[in-house]
Amino acid sequence: MNAVDTALTGKSAVKLISGNHACALGAVGAGCRFFAGYPITPSSEIAERLSRRLPEVGGVFVQMEDEIASMAAVIGASMGGVKAMTATSGPGFSLKQENLGYAAGAEIPCVIVNVMRGGPSTGMPTRPSQADVMQARWGSHGDYPIIVLTPASVAEIYSETIRAFDLAEQCRSPVVLLYDQVIAQLSETVSLSSAAQPNVERAWASGPRADYKPYGGGDIPAMARPGDGYRVHTTGLTHSESGFPTQNPEAVTRNLSRLLTKLDRHRDLIDSWETLACDDADVVIVAIGISARAARRAVEMCRAQGSRVGLFRPITLWPFPEAALREAAAGARAVLVPEMNNGQLRLEVERVLSDLPVEGLHLFSGEAIAPSDISVCAAALAKEAS
Repeated sequence: MNAVDTALTGKSAVKLISGNHACALGAVGAGCRFFAGYPITPSSEIAERLSRRLPEVGGVFVQMEDEIASMAAVIGASMGGVKAMTATSGPGFSLKQENLGYAAGAEIPCVIVNVMRGGPSTGMPTRPSQADVMQARWGSHGDYPIIVLTPASVAEIYSETIRAFDLAEQCRSPVVLLYDQVIAQLSETVSLSSAAQPNVERAWASGPRADYKPYGGGDIPAMARPGDGYRVHTTGLTHSESGFPTQNPEAVTRNLSRLLTKLDRHRDLIDSWETLACDDADVVIVAIGISARAARRAVEMCRAQGSRVGLFRPITLWPFPEAALREAAAGARAVLVPEMNNGQLRLEVERVLSDLPVEGLHLFSGEAIAPSDISVCAAALAKEAS
C-alpha cells in the first residue's frame, strides 16, 4: 500500500516526501479527480505524480498543449462537477491569468498551484523566488476576489492543498496555492492521517427548477449539478442573477458588489496565520515560505542574544490577515519583512501597519535568505527601538 492509499483508507502513515509529492497526495486526498497542466520547472513533479495516480482512483490526467488551455480545461471540468486543479510556475502562471479571472468572475471552484521561481520572464527556472506575491492577487484584469494560501513546510503543503480544495468548494472561488522552489523540492517526514481527510463538498442547487438563479440566493450561490435539470448560463461578461449578460448599471453594481465582498463575510473560515514570540516583541518579522523558516531560526538567535523579536507568518496570504497582524504587532516598535523579491510583501505590511516603521530585507539573487542575515537586521532594529 503506497502513501496515497494509506492516507485514503484513514490509517496513519509517516513518509519522507518532497513538497510537490505532498501536493499531489493532498490533491488526491481532497477528492481531486481532474488535472490539466503543462510541464514547467519546478512544479513538474506534481503533474508527474498525478499522471500515475489519478487514473488509479478513477480520475483524469491531461497534459495540455499550453498553460492557457490547461486553465480552461480545469474550469470546464469543475463546471462539470469534478474537483479540478492545475500546477505551474511563474511564466505559466502568467499565461493562466485571463482564465483565472474568468473563474473568479463566473465563480467556478478550482485550485491553481504556483511554485515560484526566479524571474522576470524565463528567469531562473531552478532557483527559488517569492516574486509572485502581488501577481497571485492582482494578476488578472479587473476587480475580483481570490484566495491565496502560502504553506511553509512539506507537511503544510499537504494540509493546505486539502484546505485549498475545501475553500474552493465552500466559497465558489479559485484558490491559489503559492510556495517557493525550496519548499517544493525539499524532502521532509510527513504524517498522513485521517485527520486531514476532506469533508467539504460543493453546495448543489435544490428546489423548484423554474425558480433557480445561478447567481442568486445568497452571497455564495449553490451551483447546478450537471444533469439535474437546472438551467444555467455561464459567461465571462458581467451578468445578472440569471447568469445572462447585462450592462444594466444597477444589476452590474449589485452582482459585482456581492462578488467582491463575499470572501470578507467568511474571513473566519479563510484566514490562517502563525505567530511566534510576538507578545513582548520589540520587532516583529513578517515572512512567508522558506523565508519564514529562516525567520523562525532568526527569532531563536535574537532571543538567545537578548533581543525581543517575534514572527508573524501569514498562511492565508490573500485576503491578507490584517486584523491578526495588527494584533501581533500591537506592542512592537518596528517590523522587518525578509522576502525573496524587491519588496512586494513589504508594501502590504506598510499599508496595514502605517503607524510603524517597516524595514525590508530583499534578496532576488536566486538564493534563500539566511537566518543569520535576518537575525542581524532584526537585532539592529531592536537595538534602535530600545
